Amino acid sequence: MATQIGSTESGAPTPPMQREPTEKEIRLVIAASSAGTIFEWYDFFIYGTLAALIGAAFFPSDNETLQLLLVWAGFAVGFGFRPLGAILFGYLGDRLGRKYTFLVTVTLMGVATAGVGLIPSAATIGIAAPIIVILFRILQGLALGGEYGGAAIYVAEHAPPEKRGFYTSFIQASVVGGFVLSIIVVIACRALIPADEFAAWGWRLPFLLSIVLLGISLWMRLKLSESPVFQAMKAAGETSSNPFKESLTYPGNPKRIFVALFGITGVLTTIWYTAFFSGLSFLRGPMRVEESAVEWMLLAAGAISMGFYIVVGKWSDRVGRKKPIVIGALASLFLLFPVFWGIGALANPALNDSARAAPVAVSGAACTYDPFAEVQGSQCGRVLQDLTSLGVPYNIGGSDSDLRIGEASFDYSALSEGDRRATIQAWLESQGYDFERQTPPLANILGIVGLLLVLGMLSALTYGSVAALLTEMFPARIRYSSMSIPYHIGAGYLGGFLPLIASYIVAMTGNAYSGLWYTWGVVAFGLLVAWWGLPSGPPQDFEEADFKDTNA
Repeated sequence: MATQIGSTESGAPTPPMQREPTEKEIRLVIAASSAGTIFEWYDFFIYGTLAALIGAAFFPSDNETLQLLLVWAGFAVGFGFRPLGAILFGYLGDRLGRKYTFLVTVTLMGVATAGVGLIPSAATIGIAAPIIVILFRILQGLALGGEYGGAAIYVAEHAPPEKRGFYTSFIQASVVGGFVLSIIVVIACRALIPADEFAAWGWRLPFLLSIVLLGISLWMRLKLSESPVFQAMKAAGETSSNPFKESLTYPGNPKRIFVALFGITGVLTTIWYTAFFSGLSFLRGPMRVEESAVEWMLLAAGAISMGFYIVVGKWSDRVGRKKPIVIGALASLFLLFPVFWGIGALANPALNDSARAAPVAVSGAACTYDPFAEVQGSQCGRVLQDLTSLGVPYNIGGSDSDLRIGEASFDYSALSEGDRRATIQAWLESQGYDFERQTPPLANILGIVGLLLVLGMLSALTYGSVAALLTEMFPARIRYSSMSIPYHIGAGYLGGFLPLIASYIVAMTGNAYSGLWYTWGVVAFGLLVAWWGLPSGPPQDFEEADFKDTNA
């Protein structure tokens, strides 16, 4: 392999790699890096997969929407600390090496995840329970901030240039693999543990499994040697003394970081979380599909879509990194809403029919709804809270205390706190609404899986080549820091807060599809940035591409 590895500040190339890795060594690199990535993302995603049970255990509230929002807020906190982890572990990765840095990150992640499974519930220790959960989420976020950059760079720096997209695509597929593994473990636990016991304590087992996965990951990664690119830089004495500072001051890097943040990460992360987590919460929540059916559908779609990332990564080695990302982003703008409309129509057609045949309108004094309030300030607000919890879309208008369902009208002013929701649900059911958990027929299930696969393909187009692209965008001496910082700011804030923001928009509007506008807006802006800032043409190493001046 004759890959250049970077340049000094004076522009002189650093020494080439001393020895080309064998095919066996590269296979071990890909397997160990991918397995570790799967385990680490499993640790992070198990929290979202078990969101409802996490809420009941650590964030109990009479306001079901608030309870879910608090869970997603805890989810977002972990993402919020990813940029700090990127700075910390990026510094260590560029100073001390790729291998030992992501050994530390996977250890931190495994310990923090297992810790969540050991926290007593809020019913036992009160407010201390959610506080401890948040602290563990912070540790997970710090660890994840160092994991992706380390694994992606480690594989990329072993790969020959003509196969870099293909080899690194296994890292992207492994992120989906972590989500798939979390679902597999949850399904297995549900099958082995009675439902009431799983809700009471069995949900903790998937968290405790992290200790086993940590042991496997450490065993595999300890077999690896340091990246040959880093070894050559270290031997030449050309590692960066301050990678964080140099990442911000290196010629052309501010533009590259901006493009990486909005044109790459902003696009890929919002599409990814919309495809998988929004799909999960949409089916479980507003569509009221039976939980095990949802898990099996997401498992099938996730497992199949893993292959898409590898296909796209390999394709990008021929056509370049820009084309798949632009195609995926553009297609997402056209397909996002139609795909979710199709999923809704197939998942619970009776609910869709009821909403069309008997639309709901609410009127009353001070008719506003605050999803973050434990108790709403008006009777009308409490009615909106109940409708939101039931997943029923509504319109607001008028001053009388009236709930109109189709042609029928109901006065809610005299309803007491204890029986209000049950009475409203009964009124809705009298007008054709059905709130039983649904298991769609097989044909509908296959259709839903097919639509989820469309989302998986959109995600693969915008994500499959990213590890190779980010590696090629930055000089080797500051590569770990330079790619990790924009990646984890984008993934941490634009993507990590997506479930919270989307759920809040849905709660405020009463429209189960309105949260998709957040994804649409981020992707639309990111598409413009990618079109302007990403280099066109075949893949190029950093030294060969003039990233400083191109506006391709």
